[in-house]
Amino acid sequence: MRSISRKLLVAGPALIFLAAMLWASDAPFRLHLTQSLSSNFIVFGEHFFDCIVALPILAFGWRDLKNLSWREWLAVAFIAIFGSALASIFFTDAFHYVNPSVAIVLQKVQPLIAIVLAWAILGEKLHPRFWMWTVVALFGAYLVSFPGLIPQTYAGETFNPNLHGALLALLAAVIWGASTVFGKFVLRKAAFQTMTGLRFVIAFVFLGFLNAWQHTFPAPGTLSATDFLFLFIIALASGVFSLYLYYYGLQFTRASIATIAELGFPLAAVFVNAYFIPGNWAAGTFLGLFAGQWIGTLFLIIAMLMLGRVNREEEAVALL
Repeated sequence: MRSISRKLLVAGPALIFLAAMLWASDAPFRLHLTQSLSSNFIVFGEHFFDCIVALPILAFGWRDLKNLSWREWLAVAFIAIFGSALASIFFTDAFHYVNPSVAIVLQKVQPLIAIVLAWAILGEKLHPRFWMWTVVALFGAYLVSFPGLIPQTYAGETFNPNLHGALLALLAAVIWGASTVFGKFVLRKAAFQTMTGLRFVIAFVFLGFLNAWQHTFPAPGTLSATDFLFLFIIALASGVFSLYLYYYGLQFTRASIATIAELGFPLAAVFVNAYFIPGNWAAGTFLGLFAGQWIGTLFLIIAMLMLGRVNREEEAVALL
């Protein structure tokens, strides 16, 4: 058992990294849906399909619910309502006040928030080599987003630090960082299947009330077959499948390392945007990416491999 556990301690960060990359796979489908549907309803629709898969699995793990104290229930509610629903809305709304460059830069503080919370709430001790590879990973993620080192979009938009938009983006970063730590907290008492199912079900109920309150449900008969198909694809790829993978990996991964592994999302987003979003292919670049982005990708992959070894060593000591 111990040899298997040690392998999973190395694989855990890699699974989270892969899950985070899957979160970026829905961009072309989500872009199509936003042309005719509200963001609130898109998130509600994908959670509907998520629940179809998650509810039967959750039913088999109902005994785990008895193990949850009121603290774990509060953590689950926070993850579902704030992490699954509201943080996405805050991040999207930030684009109304600042260009995406500002919002993306501010999201780089998410790992730092999660690291502090992992130390304060979970009591995780941070190995010196953790900090070294964290710096490498954050620098790699920055290069992936801004290969020229200057925070600006390829279209040459100005870096407009509007206070309201910056606060919205920071609020989303704080919520997502806290959700990683609270997820690790709940997994001490519940299986990863139970955690994932609870997240989807509670978020779905909340989003139903939110759409009803804001009158964002589309009129009957207005959803096309393509809309249903794309909602289903989003729900599977960046929803239920990736989150089951994420929470499975989180069982064996320290929260402080998991939040760095989540940088797989901006990495994959760059590739998805370059290859699958019309008009985003950069002329004169290697396979649509700049040299700085390839260097950043290399830094991220190396940092993930080394953080996997740090995770194995630190968690193996904790298991003794």
